[in-house]
Order: sequence, then structure tokens, then C-alpha cells
Amino acid sequence: MPEAGQRPTPGGFLSRARTVAPPTWSRWLVPPAALSVHLTIGQAYAWSVFKSPLESSLDLSGTASALPFQLGIVMLGLSAAFGGPMVERNGPRWAMFISMICFSTGFLLSALGVATGQYWLVVVGYGFVGGIGLGIGYISPVSTLMKWFPDRPGMATGIAIMGFGGGALIASPWSTQMLAAFGTGTGGIATTFLVHGVVYAVFMSMGVFLVRVPPAGWLPRGWAPAKAATHALITTANVSARNAIRTPQFWCLWIVLCFNVTAGIGILEKAAPMIQDFFANTAAPVSAGAAAGFVALLSLANMAGRIVWSSTSDLIGRKNMYRVYLGVGALLYLTVALAGDSHNFVFILCAVGVLSFYGGGFATAPAYLKDLFGTYQVGAIHGRLLTAWSLAGVLGPLIVNAIADSQAEAGKTGPALYTTSLYIMIALLVVGFVANELIRPVHSRFHEPQVAEQGRQDAVATGRGGS
Repeated sequence: MPEAGQRPTPGGFLSRARTVAPPTWSRWLVPPAALSVHLTIGQAYAWSVFKSPLESSLDLSGTASALPFQLGIVMLGLSAAFGGPMVERNGPRWAMFISMICFSTGFLLSALGVATGQYWLVVVGYGFVGGIGLGIGYISPVSTLMKWFPDRPGMATGIAIMGFGGGALIASPWSTQMLAAFGTGTGGIATTFLVHGVVYAVFMSMGVFLVRVPPAGWLPRGWAPAKAATHALITTANVSARNAIRTPQFWCLWIVLCFNVTAGIGILEKAAPMIQDFFANTAAPVSAGAAAGFVALLSLANMAGRIVWSSTSDLIGRKNMYRVYLGVGALLYLTVALAGDSHNFVFILCAVGVLSFYGGGFATAPAYLKDLFGTYQVGAIHGRLLTAWSLAGVLGPLIVNAIADSQAEAGKTGPALYTTSLYIMIALLVVGFVANELIRPVHSRFHEPQVAEQGRQDAVATGRGGS
């Protein structure tokens, strides 16, 4: 009990009230807090490092060794969708803490599963428990960053989500080195998982301690919201997560994200064999080492696109940015299909462009949601939008792999293995382009009456009327 004259402490350490920043707090400390989480959970893109060791040591098929990753991506979308309202209600520190516990526990359960020969524990640990950590962690800093950076929401979310794209650049060589040191048998894999769980928990705790939310009425120094340019798509009201999914705008953007991700992840998942197959019949076939370099280049494009294109969207608007992702992306796929194996540099440049749009689409989505629905429950809305990723994560690889397998069985080689897939991706991007064109301002009937007036005040305070 507090002594007489003292004010009671508002909640525990993880509560939103305990994360309100003091007046002298620098907003530039928040992106590093977000990065500490996203760089960690971005390890998911490096799961392939463990596939071959697991297949050899536990006698698994390629399909079985992919289960933890696939379940993790599905749980990312589902946990983000169902956990979004709790993230909004409890604040970013609580969300980052839950993400840290789930993601690290997933590795510890996986270590136990490998050590005891119980592969189902790896699937449950990394895929289910760790996947919940992926989803909660992915959305944990979104609304907070946009409140700290009302003048540059695309840039702010791009910085954080860039970390998810770049996490594999750290995790892949680190995991490879540990497997080389500890061994690729069950003992070495278990030890590697154990180290991951402990080290990632320490790294993510930096974000838990560092993250803050801005105090009421806070504005960036020298920024005048009243002078910010207005745009028809940027709302001055607020829409709840419950109402957002009832709007055609949400589902149009869901289609946009789903098909943009499908087009990118189809290449990303099969990048190395794809470039080798494409130029197998030429005078200069692509070696395994060059294919690995191509994968690394695509990872860099994925990461860079998240900050470059999302920042560009602050200047040209979200709708125009997605016109580039979808329209230019379709043209890049068409160029690859028409060029065939005549020019490998054309293939590489187009693939880099597509993957940069893939990453940019992820990073720009939260700012697009903020424009359409306001900052009220934007994290929860973002979580529900990410179910599009869950479907795309299955759809993209399925299209590319199934068609390539069927074409190979028919005796075809080279670009013919992928031509049909390329035209399907073009069609999907065109559908996404049309869906983006159909997005209009959200009708006032979806606005929250109890926060409508607060929304107008927030528009003045945070500049939601600016673009």
C-alpha cells in the first residue's frame, strides 16, 4: 500500500501506463526497440539452415522438415489476427514480452524434441508456440511507431519491418557456424536450438525495457500538423477492428497484400533451384554458389524494399505506392516470361525488383491502414490483415512448385518449367491492382461514435490529415 500522500503505481511493469515516455524521451529510441524484436523473429526466414540436418539426424522427408516453418507462418497470421486487440489494449511492452516468452520457449521445446527424438515437439515448439511469438511480435510496435512518427508513418514502420526481412541475414550464418561447431547430429542441433532460445530472449528483452508510448498531446518538434497536406483517403476519424473487417476497403487491401505477397514469396521460396533451372540449357549455367549468392541478393532486396519503398509512400501516398508494387511488378514478371533464358541479368534485375516490392508491401500496409482507419486499434486491424500472409505463404510456393513439378514430368526444362507460373503471378498482380483502385475513403457509418470526436482532436494532434 502506498503511504499517505503518495499516488499509487499505475499497474505493473508491463502495463501501458508504465510505458508512457517522460517529456525528454527521444522518439528515435523506439525504432531500435522494435528492431530488437523484428530482427529476432526474422530468424524464421532462415529455417532452411536446419532442414538438411534435421532430415539426416531424424530421418525426415523434405515435407516433414518444412512443417515447423509452415505452421509458424500460419500461426503468425492467426495469432496476429486474434491477439491484435490484446496488443492494442495492453500496450507494446506487454506484447513484446509475450512475444519473447513464446519465441524463446519455442526454441527450448525444439531443443528438447531433437534431444529426445520427438520431432512432434519441434513442430509444436517452433511452429505453434514460436509462431504465436512471431505474430504477436510482428504487430507489437506498429501502432506505437505511428504515434511517435505521425509525420513519417511509412518510414517508421519500414524501419521496424525491415528487421523482419533482414533477420535471416544474421540468423543464417550464425546458425550455420553453430551447427559447424556443435555438430549436425541430434546433440548439435539441440544445443544450437538451446543457444538460440537463450540469446534471443536476452536480445528481445532490450525492446521490452526500451519501448515507450508518447504522452498525451505529444508532437514532433518543429512539426505543424495544421500545415500538413490533406488527402481524400486519410481519415480524421477512427474505425474499430470490429468495424474495419466489415468495410470493403479492408477486404480490397487484404486482396492487395495477399496477391503481392504471393507473387514475391513464390520466387523467394524457390529462388536457388529456379535460377539454376532457368539457365540450365544455356552456355553459362548457374552454379550452386552463384545460386546461393542470388538468394542473398534477394534477401537484401527484400530488406531494403521495406524501408526505401515505405518511406517513398510518405511522399507519394500509399495508393500510388501500391500501384507501383502491383503494376510494375506485373511488368517485371512479364519481362522475365518474354526474355526467357536469353539474358540472365534481366532475370536477376526483375527478381530483385519483385522482391523489393514484396518487402515494401509488408512495410507500407500498416501506414495504409492508418490512413484508412485511423490509429485507434490499427494494430488489431493490422493483425487481421496478416491472415492474407498466411494464405499467400501457402499459395505462392504451391503455384510455383506444383506447376514446375508437372512440367518436369512432361519432359520440359529451362524457362518452360516456370512460364505458366509467371503468367499466373501476372494475373494475380493485375487483380490486386484492380482491388487497390477500388479503395475509397471509409464511409462515416463505420466510424466509432464514442471516439469520433477524439479522432478529430487526434487528427490535429497527430497530423492524420497529412500525407
